[in-house]
Amino acid sequence: METSDSYIEIINRSEGLYKEKGSKFIAIALPVHSEEEVKQQLLAIRKEYYDARHHCYAYIIGADKSNSKSNDDGEPSGTAGKPILNQLLSKELTNTLVVVIRYFGGTKLGVSGLIVAYKTAAREALETAKFRYKTVNEVFSLHFGYVLVNEVMRLIKEENLETRNQKFEETCMLEVIIRKNEAEKISGKFKNIYGVEVKFIETY
Repeated sequence: METSDSYIEIINRSEGLYKEKGSKFIAIALPVHSEEEVKQQLLAIRKEYYDARHHCYAYIIGADKSNSKSNDDGEPSGTAGKPILNQLLSKELTNTLVVVIRYFGGTKLGVSGLIVAYKTAAREALETAKFRYKTVNEVFSLHFGYVLVNEVMRLIKEENLETRNQKFEETCMLEVIIRKNEAEKISGKFKNIYGVEVKFIETY
């Protein structure tokens, strides 16, 4: 079975708001690409909303969504971080952090009330965000003699590939960017051209 080689991420900071029985829940969604970035953003938000009682959050990082975490920040277990994380999962997002800041209004909302509040605030923030769809790509370098330029370029055009770092001299070199699920098949076509040396460089 082919694994998915595409993913969705947000590209701008966006906010949502939910009020219930005097409590105010401010949700902030942010693009993040590493745990270090998550730490920096959380620090900045805690400074910005220093007088709030709770800063609950969840994030998912990575094209394969393998890095995720949620935090209740003092709210009853499972009432804040998990509902926020579930909103990220339901929208199939990655590389996204959602922080929900709570200002307590004096009336306890109970477990179900808290779940609804954190879920709704997170959803509001994500619904106003801008998204982009991205693919997971593999990069290969091609080395070949100048006599093979036309043959190599024809295949690049046929497969509609993006190239970078081109150098056309007596010995030519360029890098091709291939969508992950197509990479094995298309890199194989270059290998089948006698005189072309193909090397895998990176996945991104």
